[in-house]
Amino acid sequence: MSAYSVNEPSGRQKWIAGTLVIAYALITMVPLVWIVATGFKSPADAISYPPKVLFEPTLEGYVNLFTTRTRQTEDYLAANPPQTWYEEIVRQYDMVIVGPSRYGERFLNSIIIGFGSTFLSIFLGVLAAYAFSRFRIPLKDDLLFFILSTRMMPPIAVAIPIFLMYRQLGLSDTHLGMILLYTAVNISLAVWLLKGFIDEIPREYEEAALIDGYTRFQAFYKVVLPQATTGIVATAIFCLIFSWNEYAFAVLLTSGTAQTAPPFIPTIIGVGGQDWPAVAAGATLFLLPVMIFTVALRKHLLRGITFGAVRK
Repeated sequence: MSAYSVNEPSGRQKWIAGTLVIAYALITMVPLVWIVATGFKSPADAISYPPKVLFEPTLEGYVNLFTTRTRQTEDYLAANPPQTWYEEIVRQYDMVIVGPSRYGERFLNSIIIGFGSTFLSIFLGVLAAYAFSRFRIPLKDDLLFFILSTRMMPPIAVAIPIFLMYRQLGLSDTHLGMILLYTAVNISLAVWLLKGFIDEIPREYEEAALIDGYTRFQAFYKVVLPQATTGIVATAIFCLIFSWNEYAFAVLLTSGTAQTAPPFIPTIIGVGGQDWPAVAAGATLFLLPVMIFTVALRKHLLRGITFGAVRK
């Protein structure tokens, strides 16, 4: 009779689990693959029914995404032949390129606001989490619950008061206003996640550093922060995802100067209506920064999520 461990799954169980994971991954990736593919379709192929899986790829969606076009007369088109490949794509609709679109500006606004609010949320969250974890604070449990309670209410529920307040303060349609708003929403998540990570760091490390002559700030900077790197990275990714994808506040509080990509992408209009290839191209490019950021820090993310799950 062979020994059998209850903790070790059998070969059949591993095969079933692996099959389910692969199937789930493929199903969840179908919408993403379809969006990427739509960005390389022509407008006719993008709205064809039944949907086309096999099609002739074109960069028309990306050209329309980054350019502003206008229709011209036949005489003008004959006197000004296209000089580049992207001008040739536009000419098939009797149009010419008159300048760049505003997608680049909106994309840059997303980077400034998204990463700016994430940095500020992590900076304030680390300090607050460290204070809650290491010091005796009056009514600490009540304060932590109050911080958590701000996450229970949908942020859009306070949209009207925020809109009126921002209009009075002159923060509407500004980068600073959006960074502060997203930071206020993310700070509760940051404090609670980071406090859990800092609680797992033994106090003896800091006490040893204090005995060696370090100040409290030096012990925090040189001992606690390196140990909490995984938690900081995991929290930063969650905060960035919210700030990057947020739509409702961006529609309500911005219109030009600080408008981000999410409210701009659905407004892309082509010949005869919505330019779905350009919309899909904009969505594809919009996914890249968060995807790159997450993939680059995936090791820290996995360690951060499982940090403290197994205790000795």
